[in-house]
Amino acid sequence: MKKFALAAALAATASTAFAGGIAPVVIEPEVIVQEAPATSMAGWLIPLIIVGVIIAVASSTSDENV
Repeated sequence: MKKFALAAALAATASTAFAGGIAPVVIEPEVIVQEAPATSMAGWLIPLIIVGVIIAVASSTSDENV
């Protein structure tokens, strides 16, 4: 009976101690979210307006006083 109790105790402790071995370390990749840069026409709009004004002023000169 002592052998049976000793065998049962060893079996109970051995099964829980070695039941899966060492689990591998799972490292989840870090998710990086980048927002797309906002495109605006303001960077091109002001120079286009200035060029348009210069062209309008240059083309509106009258030759009446010549």
